[in-house]
Amino acid sequence: MGRPRLIILVRHGESEGNCDRTINQYVPNHKVPLTARGHEQARAAGVRLRETLLPGENVLIYTSPYRRTRETTQGIVSQLDGIDYRVYEEPRLREQDFGNFQFHETEMAKIWKERARYGHFFYRIPNGESAADVYDRCAGFNETLFRQFSSDKFAKVLVLVTHGLMSRVFLMKWYRWTVERFESLRNVSYCEFVTMERQDTGKYLLKTKMLTWNDPPPTTLTSMSSAAADGNGNSTDIAEKQRKIREMYELLVAEEPGIRDTSAVNEGDEDEDHVEDRPTYPDASLSHDAALRDDSD
Repeated sequence: MGRPRLIILVRHGESEGNCDRTINQYVPNHKVPLTARGHEQARAAGVRLRETLLPGENVLIYTSPYRRTRETTQGIVSQLDGIDYRVYEEPRLREQDFGNFQFHETEMAKIWKERARYGHFFYRIPNGESAADVYDRCAGFNETLFRQFSSDKFAKVLVLVTHGLMSRVFLMKWYRWTVERFESLRNVSYCEFVTMERQDTGKYLLKTKMLTWNDPPPTTLTSMSSAAADGNGNSTDIAEKQRKIREMYELLVAEEPGIRDTSAVNEGDEDEDHVEDRPTYPDASLSHDAALRDDSD
């Protein structure tokens, strides 16, 4: 069996949607780019991946086709000179579908609150998906992986560059977690590695501690409600930021950069971001206000 030594889930770097929720009203979710900080996080993830590899190990990377994940993948592979790696886009790793262009922020806030009352796993976003829908396509992707593991030529390290909710759904499916366990988990941080290591039994041990709503929040970059920090740490008026994003998007509609042709970075031809309300689940002794905002993607 060609099971990899490591399976590493990587959430994309900080995106413009993580800093400005209203961007999804006029930019398609799959076209939201990384921020400058997000690009730095992606390159840092590439350095970390390189340091994780054992001598002679090769890497297979599957990436969500969304722009922010492709840009994250580009940042990662930019640090892999001399490493044998391959990159493929995998649409089943995309983010939960939140329903085309989003409504006004006030209306979206009502949807997030309704989802919190109904339950994150089963609540279907209007014109979009539920986490249960994401689970179904994740199950199909896992079956593909299991078939590929039968090849002795499979890479020693498998990297999945994806999204916050998809990472948690993947773990839920792999480890057969309950819905309550899924809904108890906080989101992973930008470009955080969630590492699964193969044991002598052939099974995978989850090496990364997954934080729950009962744990203190991680000290990571968070979404900003009224201002965003630029590269020098100064505040930028959100209206001006939105204007620049709109102008940038208009220029990119016809030609979007990113990993469009995977052959450009490969050598071979094999084959939520959004603010979440706190989920409801049994025995949750948390302040609702403290957990209303979880930048799931």
